[in-house]
Amino acid sequence: TLDRSPVFWSLRRTTGGRKGSTGWTGQDTNGVSLRRSKRGWMWNQFFLLEEYTGSDQQYVGKLHSDSDRGDGSVKYVLTGEGAGTLFKIDEKSGDIHATKRLDREEKAYYILHAKAVNRFTNQALEGESEFIIKIHDINDNEPRFTKDLYMARVPEMSDIGTSVIQVTATDADDATYGNSAKVVYSILEGQPYFSVDPETGLIKTALPGMDREVKENYQVVIQAKDMAGQMGGLSGTTTVSISLSDVNDNPPRFTKTLYEFRVPESTELGSAVGVIRAMDADIGENAEMDYRIISTDGPGMFDITTNKSKQQGIVMLRKPLDFEKKRQYSLRVQVENVHINPRFFSMGPFKDEATIKIIVEDVDEPPVFERASYVMEVKEDAPRNTVIGSVSASDPDDKNSLVRYSIDRRTDMDRVFNVHAGNGSVFILRELDREEYAWHNISIIATEFNNPRQSSRVPVYVRVLDINDNAPTFATNYETFVCENAKANQRIQTVSATDPDEPLGGHRFFFSLAQEAAGKANFSVRDNKDNTAWILTRRNNYNSLQKSIYHVPVVISDGEFPMQSSTNTLTIRVCTCDREGNMKLCNAEALTARAGLSTGAMVAILLCIIILLMIVVLFAALRRQRKKEPLIISKEDVRDNVVSYNDEGGGEEDTQAFDIGTLRNPEAIEESKQRRDIVPETFYPPIRRPVLPPAQDNNGDVRDFINQRLQDNDSDPTAPPYDSLATYAYEGNGSIAESLSSLESVTTEGDQDYNYLSEWGPRFKKLADMYGGDNSDRDS
Repeated sequence: TLDRSPVFWSLRRTTGGRKGSTGWTGQDTNGVSLRRSKRGWMWNQFFLLEEYTGSDQQYVGKLHSDSDRGDGSVKYVLTGEGAGTLFKIDEKSGDIHATKRLDREEKAYYILHAKAVNRFTNQALEGESEFIIKIHDINDNEPRFTKDLYMARVPEMSDIGTSVIQVTATDADDATYGNSAKVVYSILEGQPYFSVDPETGLIKTALPGMDREVKENYQVVIQAKDMAGQMGGLSGTTTVSISLSDVNDNPPRFTKTLYEFRVPESTELGSAVGVIRAMDADIGENAEMDYRIISTDGPGMFDITTNKSKQQGIVMLRKPLDFEKKRQYSLRVQVENVHINPRFFSMGPFKDEATIKIIVEDVDEPPVFERASYVMEVKEDAPRNTVIGSVSASDPDDKNSLVRYSIDRRTDMDRVFNVHAGNGSVFILRELDREEYAWHNISIIATEFNNPRQSSRVPVYVRVLDINDNAPTFATNYETFVCENAKANQRIQTVSATDPDEPLGGHRFFFSLAQEAAGKANFSVRDNKDNTAWILTRRNNYNSLQKSIYHVPVVISDGEFPMQSSTNTLTIRVCTCDREGNMKLCNAEALTARAGLSTGAMVAILLCIIILLMIVVLFAALRRQRKKEPLIISKEDVRDNVVSYNDEGGGEEDTQAFDIGTLRNPEAIEESKQRRDIVPETFYPPIRRPVLPPAQDNNGDVRDFINQRLQDNDSDPTAPPYDSLATYAYEGNGSIAESLSSLESVTTEGDQDYNYLSEWGPRFKKLADMYGGDNSDRDS
């Protein structure tokens, strides 16, 4: 049996072990001779140098079994990783060789299995054993950085030793064997501004006071070298791009200490009159600044705002400018950073000041009214040309041009008012009526004499004051009735009054019965002292047959000065009432009076009826003149149309109905044709056709006749736009049997003998009576 107890040998690739008589011999790592005997397998953990460059195959080691007596009966078999491709074994001797160059970075070790079998019977002589071939590392890989280019930022003015970024390099060599993978960092470019830690690769600032405004970007080259940085080590490099980020270490500064702007006095409020700007070497929020006015000789005249996008100060006008009052303004403005870093207070102050001088330029201005609006009052009974007030305007410029006044007629279309062109006095041109217009709103224009383009306007509100010039009247049209069975002093109506005037103390109306009716009055008027009055009966019982309507004159007067009064007639109808006093029936005259149909109203109604009748007659006349519609009125039916007239005609004696000879004789002269499917409207001249010569064959004249009629119908402008049935009742002249139609007899009446009809029996008696008589009878 084979002894699989491992013995770890350190074999050199050049010499390997020495075979003894009973086992494997060799030396340990201290050079002490070792000997194992009576063991079936004797081997070590083999080591193989990577990247072998020799011309021969690299020797790995030798396998030997105690069963091998050197007679060639033992066969060595190798299996496992790379067996047969990377590693080959000599079947007889057990020597193992590497067939290719091996790279430890690709695979650090290989696990293989070996066994010894009988070459002839292929029977295992020893059990299968496992062994490892480790690839011995050499320094064949340089350090590599994780990035080809690093990007980093560090604030400007950072202290020495401020961390910037850490770079990392890796070495594919074996870190457990020697220094092949021990990396050391160093800086090749970027000194004296930055430094790098040799072990960690951490880059730090090495120079104080680095100013972004002086230099912003730096390129630093870092080297990583293995073998702990010793001579012969491999190295790799990378580039680190370092930018200095901005901090607020620069205060804003005005480019000038004095700014001067010229502004016309007509500049509108809210307009910009000038722009100032301070410069700041910083960027971003560190350059944000705020402008403000710290002193001025025109309080509230100007304001300054900050344009955040452009960091500008915009001077705005807040109050109107007047060249004649103040021609120059002075402002003291200040600019200051918004975000200040306390670390750099010592580099401040972070603000600056400047002076702004604003010069007001004179502009030819329109006249200015003393007031923004005027209110004037005038009594409604004021006579024409009465002055109701005046307006005043002046030229604000130094030249003090004269002003001319006028009324904007678009606001006074009726020309009720006028204004004196020189002094601005406003007077009336027409009588006023407060009850029509209580207020008048007009506009007066003031224009410079020297420059008519300069003008201004002012609203004038004219109030028309009331006077007592209207008499009171009934408040409404009362419909009053009295019952036939009414009692004396019975109230039949309550009346009130209205007055378009508006007295200051309110209305006070007085009611009374007219003097001319007081002596024989059937009714009385009682003033209630509250602007109302009662109408009372003065007797018992009223008879509608004796008198159906009463007219009561009521005098209404007001209490103003001058007093105005009017007589108003109250119409009272006499009606039949029930016991409760509800009206049941009034006579026709009373009903007519109730309806209020006066003679003028009746005339108006009759005129309306006459006008309506005239419209109806005119409409009927227009209908007669409308365009005649076709007898065939269907617009949808485009099929063949056969028009039936239901007309039997007058027989042969009716020579006016149709010329039958035309159908029989094609040489007959054509008369004017009219369409029979519509009422004749427009007449077209007849189409003359040349007489065709008789055809040689018997049917030629019929064919020619039909062709001619077909052509006539195709070219007839009066033909309908739909298909119609054209009947050509013609038999021709070439028939041997001649015509069978009795219609042919119409052409000549003298040569026809109808006496034979009487011989045909009673059925033809009617025809015999019509045609069988003498010619003299027919003519008579």
